[in-house]
Amino acid sequence: MQFSQPTIFALASGRPPAAIAIVRISGQDAGRVLELMAQRQPVPRVATLATLLDLAGNPIDQAVVLWFPAPHSATGEDVVELHLHGGRAVVAAVLDTLGRIEGLRPAEPGEFTRRAFENGKLDLTAAEGLDDLIHADTDQQRRQALRQLQGFLGAKAEHWRRQLIEAAALVEAVIDFSDEDDVPDDLLQPALAEIEGLRAAIRAVLAAPGHSERLRDGLVIAIAGPPNAGKSTLLNRLARREAAIVSPHAGTTRDVIEVYLDLGGYPVTLLDTAGIRHAQDPVEQEGIRRAQARAEGADLVLWVTDETSVGLPPGRTRTPTWLVRNKSDTRGEPTSFPEGIRTFEISASRGDGVPDLVAALVEFASDTFGGGDAALISRARHRTLLEQCAAALDRAVAAQDAGVELVAEEIRSAIHALGRLTGRVDVEDILDVIFREFCIGK
Repeated sequence: MQFSQPTIFALASGRPPAAIAIVRISGQDAGRVLELMAQRQPVPRVATLATLLDLAGNPIDQAVVLWFPAPHSATGEDVVELHLHGGRAVVAAVLDTLGRIEGLRPAEPGEFTRRAFENGKLDLTAAEGLDDLIHADTDQQRRQALRQLQGFLGAKAEHWRRQLIEAAALVEAVIDFSDEDDVPDDLLQPALAEIEGLRAAIRAVLAAPGHSERLRDGLVIAIAGPPNAGKSTLLNRLARREAAIVSPHAGTTRDVIEVYLDLGGYPVTLLDTAGIRHAQDPVEQEGIRRAQARAEGADLVLWVTDETSVGLPPGRTRTPTWLVRNKSDTRGEPTSFPEGIRTFEISASRGDGVPDLVAALVEFASDTFGGGDAALISRARHRTLLEQCAAALDRAVAAQDAGVELVAEEIRSAIHALGRLTGRVDVEDILDVIFREFCIGK
């Protein structure tokens, strides 16, 4: 027995006031809402001008309404969109009227997308891509999220899953239907050949360079160095605004200042840290401790120095470190660069050399994130499930001499991992293939 879900509604656009506000309604009563508020049901998928009424028959707004009957809608259910004038009073009146209609309730966060998933309109990777697209702050994040929304990983995983189902059908036939006349004798070897090919393909994806799943969070770059070297001035130059206080007095920066940047399309969190020195003030000591801790956890450290201190950071860690020699406008001729460390000559106050530093940072981000559009994996969940699938296929190949039942069990584990990746897990798939391919049960 199937139980219908309640009809849901929500404001699907930004917070009013705005030029246009969109209210979305999804569920079996969506058509009834149109008949109550617009006094008619327009032609499907055709924008129609209508006067919306409240339950007492009073006009609320003149709006454009769209009607999407199931299953040809975003959620797979009957869907209505009301395109209103975006004033607060208009939106409030429409939402109040919807809340008074029996059978309707406000949507919970993500509920429209969840219903789309449950109705087969998109898989889990596409739903994650939609969430990432909504929260994308940079162009590279947008591009990656759009690829996932369009099925970049989901389609590949579903193709692999179907191939594994075909291989599993062969192995299951060996186990359960070997005495049937229309089942070929040697089915295990073709199945193993299919498994080995899939295992190689998945391993290649896992071994691909780059860490695209990190693109959602971005890089962390710490600006560190001795006091008064120009760290805050460099932060302000990179941020193109006065994000940090600049003062000639040492110890001005007491805490870690974070600035979020779009650096060539890549998300970067820039940290301005307290000057590293031996301090007596307990507040400054705490700032220095925090600075050193954040620098330890950063992806890259820009060690900023000037003419008074040109050396490298004391006790360097494994965190990549670039030497940034500031105040080149007051130093005269550039000094010699130390070997084995990337060095930049800049003037943070005037901007000299900063474009070269920015270009190098963009290159560093591109190398870190993989730089291309070929990366399939965009979340840690994807990598974990693909690793589980590949490990199960490894065990399946290794178990071929131990018994066909073990091979079948490991293939089931691999199929289940791919099914969890896309959200499509169906234990009946293998049986369906067996009946179709071998005419079992005639």
